[in-house]
Amino acid sequence: MARAWADVSLDAVAANVATLRAVCGEAELCAVVKADGYGHGAVPVARAAVEAGAGWLAVAQVPEATALRTAGIDALTLLLSEPRPGDLDEALAADVAVTVYTPALIRHLGAAARSAGRVVPVHLKVDTGMHRVGCAPHDVVSLAQLVDAEPSLSLEAVWTHCAVADEPDSSFTARQLERFDAAVAAVEQAGIPVPMRHAANSAAAIAHPASHYDLVRCGIAVYGIAPAPALRDRVALEPVVRLATEVAFVKPVAAGEGISYGLRHHLERDTVVATLPVGYADGVFRSLGAAGQEVLVGGERHPMVGVVTMDQVMVDIGPCSDVRAGDEVVLLGAQGEHRISPDEWGAQLGTIAYEVVCALGARIERRYGSS
Repeated sequence: MARAWADVSLDAVAANVATLRAVCGEAELCAVVKADGYGHGAVPVARAAVEAGAGWLAVAQVPEATALRTAGIDALTLLLSEPRPGDLDEALAADVAVTVYTPALIRHLGAAARSAGRVVPVHLKVDTGMHRVGCAPHDVVSLAQLVDAEPSLSLEAVWTHCAVADEPDSSFTARQLERFDAAVAAVEQAGIPVPMRHAANSAAAIAHPASHYDLVRCGIAVYGIAPAPALRDRVALEPVVRLATEVAFVKPVAAGEGISYGLRHHLERDTVVATLPVGYADGVFRSLGAAGQEVLVGGERHPMVGVVTMDQVMVDIGPCSDVRAGDEVVLLGAQGEHRISPDEWGAQLGTIAYEVVCALGARIERRYGSS
């Protein structure tokens, strides 16, 4: 029996893909499945997304693309960052569109493609203000010319990434799109066609219709999580993951006793404490216990007490509880009339829901179903 499990609804993935496709109109949808599908499982999520109408997939690293191909998924796939030169042969074998933004990588990729007798589609990324990766706007024409001069490479797209699209009142997204439009226009004025343009992540897809262009790259929204609290009411997304475990041990603890490492939490009354066989090694952050994050037991909310340990969590289930070992406990998702969301954890931790789901550990069994 699993110590803890994550029920992943592939029907919810499909429903979210359909919703996002409707939001984005004529733009094609790219489902981002990097980081093992944001912790949900890249291969099952990718299959469900493609079957629901996603025309593209996107990954961050070459081995992630290889895993999709090994599983028999042959959808168009974009590598979101420049690979290392040593990974180019694997990238070519995976038959992905390769992001480029430096002259050196373009030359390496051209040589690898010539050696393989291939023509590789290239997506040229321009940095319009996020300042993570991407070429400067004033370099976009020279890089496009470098790609265009290499017969083994084909400029398939120019793209960028939005830095504050999850802040719908910020004017910076509009400025980024203006810079992007100018960069694309400069490439086309140099006589180089740009078949595809893309800029939108989940937040931009939902909040900034001008960013849709030809393709939208949706990550977190595919998994049923709004990119930011301000966008929760903009689109109806279905939660995809439900994280659960079971009570491993139940014991009475007297008022005044301390709980867990450091004995930082002292009980205010006689109560019953349940121990859960899951901990920070599984992605249940250590500080959630100190924050009193609640879990669902018997359809009711009960607080964690003491710091979360590597393999276990303690929960105050009240002095009159009839909870027993083996009872289900929900950490994320619904039980009865209550629901705990990744956003709730994020608020407790001072972080975002993305980090919460990506942190779910390998010891948690993923169970894939239709509901």
